[in-house]
Amino acid sequence: MKATDLMVKCLENEGVRYIFGIPGEENIDLVHSLAASEQIEFVTVRHEQGAAFMADVYGRLTGKAGVCLATLGPGATNLLTGIGDANLDHAPVVAITGQAGLERMHKESHQYIDIVAMFAPVTKWSIQVKRPQTIPEIVRKAFKLAELEKPGAVHIELPEDMAEDDVDANVLPKTPLPQSVASEESMKQALALIQQSKKPFIIAGNGVIRQQASAELQAWAEALGAPVTHTFMAKGVLPPDHPLNMYTVGLQMKDYVLCGIHEADLIVTVGYDFVEYLPIYWNETNPRPIIHIDTCPAEVDEHYPVAAELVGDLKATLTYLTSHLQGTKEWRPGDELQQKLKRELVEYHAEGENGSAAEDRSRIKPRALLDALEKIAPDNTIVLSDVGAHKLWIARNYQPKRPNRVIISNGFATMGIAVPGAIGAKLACPDDPVVCISGDGGFLMNGVEIETAKRLGLAFTILVLTDSKYGLIEWKLKNRFDASYGVDFENPDFVRFAESFGVTGMRVHHADELEETLKQAMGRNELVLVEIPIDAAENLKLGKHLGKLVCRQ
Repeated sequence: MKATDLMVKCLENEGVRYIFGIPGEENIDLVHSLAASEQIEFVTVRHEQGAAFMADVYGRLTGKAGVCLATLGPGATNLLTGIGDANLDHAPVVAITGQAGLERMHKESHQYIDIVAMFAPVTKWSIQVKRPQTIPEIVRKAFKLAELEKPGAVHIELPEDMAEDDVDANVLPKTPLPQSVASEESMKQALALIQQSKKPFIIAGNGVIRQQASAELQAWAEALGAPVTHTFMAKGVLPPDHPLNMYTVGLQMKDYVLCGIHEADLIVTVGYDFVEYLPIYWNETNPRPIIHIDTCPAEVDEHYPVAAELVGDLKATLTYLTSHLQGTKEWRPGDELQQKLKRELVEYHAEGENGSAAEDRSRIKPRALLDALEKIAPDNTIVLSDVGAHKLWIARNYQPKRPNRVIISNGFATMGIAVPGAIGAKLACPDDPVVCISGDGGFLMNGVEIETAKRLGLAFTILVLTDSKYGLIEWKLKNRFDASYGVDFENPDFVRFAESFGVTGMRVHHADELEETLKQAMGRNELVLVEIPIDAAENLKLGKHLGKLVCRQ
């Protein structure tokens, strides 16, 4: 059969449902072969970066590799940012690119660059098909590596002369991913350390979400009686009202949860990825010993002194620890601090939902927006955050009811992920409501993908928070230099922008309209964009508030 027909059969064998991409001259053989597939839908996008983000979020939500496709040269380079995001956020993705024929790779040639070398630093594996007979092996290995802990991105390059060749080869059977179990010796060592400790503290990371080990983590935390905090990408590992939930760690500034960590005498990390929040931010002074529980060995870091290393399946490890615990600690890291944090994050300020009557209520406070969304959104709602100042507010304030219901780009922290990510989310979980939140800076980087969403008939809500500036950078500039420069820009009319694509647009003019507008937008079974002017002054207020926080006297 034709080489690209064989590749399609291999992709079908891997269970691929969608391929996101843009056709080009050097990948048209593969696109033509995809047209005959009854299983795989080729989703034509408006920019290759959007294709990579769609595959990224699809992979994060399903645990199965999302797939994206581009041609050579600029098509491949456009994929690169989204592939880097998937790799550092540990989302399984397989990227396929076209390439010039082998006969012109040895010399300067139109649109030719070494794509395999370019992708190598941002993938787990980057490979060129040099013989069509190797396609079954390459595809099977690509998906295995992409989905194997820790998951990430893999790149396959198919030169155009290889793509059109005839080949006699068969699809390889798909086999389950191997699972390892932590040694009994390491688990006994961890249990002894826990027994000796008086104040153990648990930090849960993205690995708990990937391994679907939230129930086991909760059972163990309850048996141990130890408080739990989670990283940005592990939100929802405990119910928001759980008494052991110390909420989110990850802001590069003091917060109440750090006060709890500083009181601990033993830190237990579970599925924790360094890429989210380096140990120096929470374990700098007099580093506390670490029990490392993960599917992979611990990173080497002077602020991460590993006293026990439990490497293997998280569910099996946590279940073993729960069944072998001797006694409950039942300590709270400063009940007063924990109560302050919960009061700040769960309740409104005394002056009401959006400030005092004297304040300008035409601009919405970030926390009021998130409180309203949390109140309205069903438990299965998937919230996607773009990158900007709002990401920090979402990470700190928004409390999902279930795990893997908040998607934040935190390893690579890439602007522009929200709208294409929402497309990937809705295709991965068609029965779940999806809300993506973006600043005006991030939205226009890939906002054109609303055409893709509209064409696919997808229904989700886009919240565009406007302040006509790169707000996070202004926040940092003012904190560091008490000045702002180079962050301002002008915006289009976002409601008319949406309407020009045939998408319903709404605008919040006043705080009193916020909740009702959100209800209307989320209640419509269609794609809706809501423009919300945001009160950027709240960023500096939060920074000053946390800057005054003293954990120890």
